[in-house]
Amino acid sequence: MEYYFNEIKTTQIAALLLSMNNNTMNYMKLIKLLYLIDRKALIDWGFPLTLDRYVSMDRGPVLSKTYNLIIEGVENKENSYWYSFISEPSHYSVELVREPVDDDLSEAEIELIKKIDKKYKNKNQWDMVEIVHKLPEWVDPKGSSIPIKYEDIFKKAKIPESDIKNNMKEIESLHLTSILFANAK
Repeated sequence: MEYYFNEIKTTQIAALLLSMNNNTMNYMKLIKLLYLIDRKALIDWGFPLTLDRYVSMDRGPVLSKTYNLIIEGVENKENSYWYSFISEPSHYSVELVREPVDDDLSEAEIELIKKIDKKYKNKNQWDMVEIVHKLPEWVDPKGSSIPIKYEDIFKKAKIPESDIKNNMKEIESLHLTSILFANAK
């Protein structure tokens, strides 16, 4: 399946999280919160919000393209939706650089973001690493990274096989529709 990464929605989720946390956060904690939000949407609603790929890394699962966006940056920051709202990392933190926008987020998605933020509000980045290391889909990659498939998360969450098949068809359709829409712009 070809993947489409929804940078706009991912940015809006991250910006909302930052706005609820004094406009700054350790980027490892942010990465873990983004993963937990996407994972919860996947399990509860049958689809991820970011459409990002998941990978197991030494410090737990991450959203692959989001991780790369934060850690490696992009060549052309002036044309990056992410960097129009969120700073480059400095001293292991990122900051909100302007008022967040949430027009790509539904009310249910915003409530999910708030719920996850509230649950982990008092945790630091190392607490978050411990938490995500306990997730059943995480596998120690021993210095590398190992892909985590959506199906693996569904199976570990004990979603019935027929629902997994339907969810995967919907996710594939979401990716394809997003790719077609992005190419039409």
